[in-house]
Amino acid sequence: MRSGLRIAIVGYGAAGQAASLFLSAQGHRLSVFEQAPAPGPVGAGFLLQPTGLGVLARLGLHDRALARGQRIERLYGCNVQGRRVMDMRYAEHAAGCFGVGLTRGTLFTLLRDAYAEAAAIHTGVCIEAIDGDRHLRDSRGARHGPFDLIVAADGAHSRLRAGMPALVRRQSLYPWGAMWCLLPAEGWPHADTLQQRYGGVREMIGLLPVGQRADRDGRWLTFYFSLPGGQVDGFDAAALARLRDRVGALWPEALPLLAGVRSPDQLHRARYRDVVLRSPVQGRVVFVGDAAHAMSPQLGQGVNMALLDAEALADALAMGGDIDAALHAYRRRRRHHLAVYQRLSRWLTPLFQSERDALAGLRDRCFHPLGRLPLARGQTLKILTGTKRAWWR
Repeated sequence: MRSGLRIAIVGYGAAGQAASLFLSAQGHRLSVFEQAPAPGPVGAGFLLQPTGLGVLARLGLHDRALARGQRIERLYGCNVQGRRVMDMRYAEHAAGCFGVGLTRGTLFTLLRDAYAEAAAIHTGVCIEAIDGDRHLRDSRGARHGPFDLIVAADGAHSRLRAGMPALVRRQSLYPWGAMWCLLPAEGWPHADTLQQRYGGVREMIGLLPVGQRADRDGRWLTFYFSLPGGQVDGFDAAALARLRDRVGALWPEALPLLAGVRSPDQLHRARYRDVVLRSPVQGRVVFVGDAAHAMSPQLGQGVNMALLDAEALADALAMGGDIDAALHAYRRRRRHHLAVYQRLSRWLTPLFQSERDALAGLRDRCFHPLGRLPLARGQTLKILTGTKRAWWR
């Protein structure tokens, strides 16, 4: 592929940031659009899997991510009676394997600081539509382009995806969401473990060590509490009091961490979409990240998939041939991997976030023992680490 293509990137989240780094390094001329007046991170802390860490290594950011994040060796979840539901260790997948807990702010800062043209991003520009497949139109009616390629990375609630309904096979808002915040990790004894506590299938508490914040000193935890979507949208002071009561009942050890949370405004709302596209490519437009495949957070793969999308797109463009051939290669490379995680995420969500109470007993009795069976154990660890690339191979 010749360098010097004129490429537009819409959205400056993880997918857009990583795409900017890869494509600028190939010598393409980029126009990056972000609707926020001051770009910044959106969302809770997350678990960077070995797959995502490999992408950061290619970008030269591996060591900085390790220094600012928290190495995670284990995922552990139990019900309120203390029965193990989930217990997975990265080292059982491969020696030296681990995840990294990071805040969104840390990842955002790492990727932004690595992009030499970050100051030239078009901020405060809301791209609303694609004209043809070569031009963009913003909310003020201004037209931008023409571009050789448009990369749509405008997130789970993508405006550009909404303007191409024929591409969408599935698009729905999950009925459950979560409240989350960052908490000081001082005194928390489980520094290398993502821990979860389940109250049936209706309540889930999580604590993920995420290392440093970009804006504060110390070490931090991401706290999240699963709730029905209506309760997330209407979260208020009374809801905060109920949340504290439920944390005390389900997980007394975690309750002191919430001592500094006195206002509902200190917690952030998260709602999730399930998005499946018939194809991420339409003409010279390619969708990446959550704009292409938003999914439930149960498998913790969203950011990792966004990073992999950016890497795969750059690799496809570097293979040679024309743009259409490169986009076809990109679609083929990502198709099976994404299909596995989208489907698994959809299947697993009712076991942890739903009103199907009968599933709680089935999950609590069977999930961990089945996951320890010889064949299932290897597959479970592949799913965890993001390395399961297809159903049968």
